[in-house]
Amino acid sequence: MKKPVAIADRAASVSLWLVALANILFLLAFLATLVALSGRAEAATPVCTGKNMIEEMATSDPAALDRIRAEAAETPNGAGLLWKIEKEGAEPSFLFGTMHMTDPRVVTLPASAQAAFDASSTVVIETTDVLDQQKMLASFASSPELMMFTDKTTLTSLLPPEDKAMVEEALAKRGIPLASVIKMKPWILSAMIALPACELARKAAGEPVLDLNLARQAESAGKKLGGLETAKSQLEAMASLPLEFHVEGLVETLRLGDGIDDVIETMIDIYLSGDTGLFWPFFETALPSGEDGKSGYSAFEETMITARNGVMAREAKPFLDAGRAFIAVGALHLPGGEGVVELLRKEGYTVTRAD
Repeated sequence: MKKPVAIADRAASVSLWLVALANILFLLAFLATLVALSGRAEAATPVCTGKNMIEEMATSDPAALDRIRAEAAETPNGAGLLWKIEKEGAEPSFLFGTMHMTDPRVVTLPASAQAAFDASSTVVIETTDVLDQQKMLASFASSPELMMFTDKTTLTSLLPPEDKAMVEEALAKRGIPLASVIKMKPWILSAMIALPACELARKAAGEPVLDLNLARQAESAGKKLGGLETAKSQLEAMASLPLEFHVEGLVETLRLGDGIDDVIETMIDIYLSGDTGLFWPFFETALPSGEDGKSGYSAFEETMITARNGVMAREAKPFLDAGRAFIAVGALHLPGGEGVVELLRKEGYTVTRAD
């Protein structure tokens, strides 16, 4: 059996990658296309084999787990996926934390969230661009430099010499010749390999992530549909992170191999428990202790979480003021002093846990 601490040490920045992937809805929805291009689509959905690293840590390193749980307990709004939002003059609305996965456990809403969804007149997700892939692809095509190297840079020119052979061999095992992706930005390539086979197969089969499923249900029910961001703005945020961070993420993802299943399963289990405050302490435990690792972590958190929290809270206000909105955003955007829950309180809304 793999030991959680050993997995965490090997994970290094891959944990950041998983957080990044979990917070870029358009990328996960579009991943089926990437899978098809890479030739990795499966005829039948493989069985998910990941193990919960936190459960294993309870035996192998209970002191570390105690530290993680203690930090999580101190996180403002760190428990709960569904939040009721009230303000004088408007009917109540709800904020719900999602995980951008196709896993049936994730896609099935808890009873309280389903009731809030059914009672809503407007459903709001991070970006509605995912509902029109042709439009989304056209948007991406207008800025090819966000996804591909348009100068003389290549993937191999960025890889440390000691990692080139490993990367080429690991990609080959996944049916991806290095030459075919040499001009691809490393984070796009990471998206093609950083999910378990079972999740990739479901995406290739056209199964929607939770957010997309909510949007489709809203359309079928005749509800209004809104978005808080654009797919391009999400892409720009991801691409703005240091290139060294992306390269390290790719290398560590490939090194982790099948261990990726354990990290994803742990994320899903944390999500299903509703203990959103547990995410960050868990990720930080898996980070290297050096200053480079801390710098990359800080850049990621500021760009992909904190800055976007502000955008989401601001863009949500018109929907909240109109009332009866069901707003679904990645669960990582809920907790913390700068999370969406707290930001809405600062805007004068009464926000209370509803699950």
